[in-house]
Amino acid sequence: METIALGVEPREIIKNGAAKLRKNGSVPAVIYHKGEATVAVSVNEIALNKLVHSAESHIIDLQFPDGKTLRSFIKDVQFDPVSDRIIHTDFQLFSADEAVEIEVPVAVSGHAAGVEKGGKLQILRHALTIKGHPEDMPDHFVIDVTTLEAGHTIHVREIPMDAYAGLSIMDEPDTPVVTIMAPKKDIETPGEA
Repeated sequence: METIALGVEPREIIKNGAAKLRKNGSVPAVIYHKGEATVAVSVNEIALNKLVHSAESHIIDLQFPDGKTLRSFIKDVQFDPVSDRIIHTDFQLFSADEAVEIEVPVAVSGHAAGVEKGGKLQILRHALTIKGHPEDMPDHFVIDVTTLEAGHTIHVREIPMDAYAGLSIMDEPDTPVVTIMAPKKDIETPGEA
């Protein structure tokens, strides 16, 4: 998993402070770690957008103006329901020996047998929650769909984990991840000639 540097500025929590930050192109955020005090910061909206809307997951080095760097990942992002702008972000710190849960984007590989026969590939879960050590986390979680036939679905319990030693999928085992929609057939009405 790639590590990205992101500048942060400490902030005070004051009335209307978050709205002023957003107006000036920053996003209010918090940094937390189990057993430690939560730290309020702000981040540049454009830089944050690039991370949030990436097709890969990242480890993030939060860089403070005084030179201090904290290793983290994005735990939660809140969006404005009207404009879809990021309005708040939570960063979670971790230590090297700590197992964490990170949402990792899903990618597919191979040419599905069902698509070759006219079906349509649909990714039903665009990210899976993976538990493990951060250095073992992939940029994206690849699922081979080569043998997937039309009308069939790959569920979490059916995903081989051989290539992901030391990692576990935390989503429910019956969660559908990828499916091939059967091709639409012309339906004849009885009695038509």
